[in-house]
Amino acid sequence: MRVLAAMSGGVDSAVAAALAVEAGHDVVGVHMALSRNRDQFRTGSRGCCSIEDAGDARRAADVLGIPYYVWDLSERFEETVVADFLAEYEAGRTPNPCVRCNEHIKFEALLDKATALGFDAVATGHYALVVTREGADGSATRELHRSPNDEKDQSYVLAVMGPDRLARAMFPLGGFASKAEVRAEAERRGLSVSAKPDSYDICFVADGDTPGFLRDRLGSRPGEVVDTAGNVVGEHDGAYAFTVGQRRGLGLGRPAADGRARYVVDVQTSSNTVVVGPAELLSVDRVSAGKAVWFTTPVEHAGPGWLDDVEVQVRAHGAPVPARVRATTDADGAASIDVELTGRPLRGVAAGQSLVVYRGTRVLGQGTVARAWRG
Repeated sequence: MRVLAAMSGGVDSAVAAALAVEAGHDVVGVHMALSRNRDQFRTGSRGCCSIEDAGDARRAADVLGIPYYVWDLSERFEETVVADFLAEYEAGRTPNPCVRCNEHIKFEALLDKATALGFDAVATGHYALVVTREGADGSATRELHRSPNDEKDQSYVLAVMGPDRLARAMFPLGGFASKAEVRAEAERRGLSVSAKPDSYDICFVADGDTPGFLRDRLGSRPGEVVDTAGNVVGEHDGAYAFTVGQRRGLGLGRPAADGRARYVVDVQTSSNTVVVGPAELLSVDRVSAGKAVWFTTPVEHAGPGWLDDVEVQVRAHGAPVPARVRATTDADGAASIDVELTGRPLRGVAAGQSLVVYRGTRVLGQGTVARAWRG
């Protein structure tokens, strides 16, 4: 197959490209330039897709003996991922930019461009497993599963891609049980990135100061912090900088009457108000998620009603919890997911988060949290 290898400049994507070459595919490497600031530099292990990363990707491609290109996707990245990030926070929701990047950049802009150029698939360095099931009629179904590397599993952020894009995606690191194995593989192949630190935090906020980034882009919008009785207990510089479940950085002028810790329990953007309350108000057992994407038709598993014996996960490295779900449509006719937790409740679920439905290690579907409450 003709395979386009997305090479970020890190060890994971370099080894993924190497494995695609070793498998006999005709591989071309491409680095996605996502920053409009051409002078952007990585700060330690913060951020990615910098000038240094582009150079590291080129050197890896040279070692592998494959063609290498840099594609400027910065405008698309700014218009989709960054714009969505700002709009979601401004609306009082909590976005996951990695999910949006996979949706709009890696498995939309990149994959569609690769297809237009005649490539059969895109290979990335994500930690996830693709399992192909043969049907009784001879058909084949590709399933997205968790990686055996629990610590690095990225099936959560990949769930937004859906079955059509999964059919044209390759995750060569799917079988690796640890990052140490991947680094050893890179060292064995003479790839200089074998000891390169992992990137973390939000790539376009390389210094890690998300509130500062939001303030620079959205401006100062002073408002009040109130308790659940409506009493003013503090001030803020913009409700957009707060998220449900947050405890630190609340700027409260006085402690709670009972001396207990307080958390953000609501962000009311219409009045620019942040509401704080005790921890028990964060626990929910009902969730509604919109913009649903299913890898399999729920009816195949449980009929048109509730799908039992599944788990849901609402954070990239959060623990999955037992639930039952059903596929529904919202007021606009768009696909959505209703969730009832059947085990312990979830705490601090915020609108805008990605909710992924699993059965065992298999991803069944994904949606964006619209609302969470206590039933």
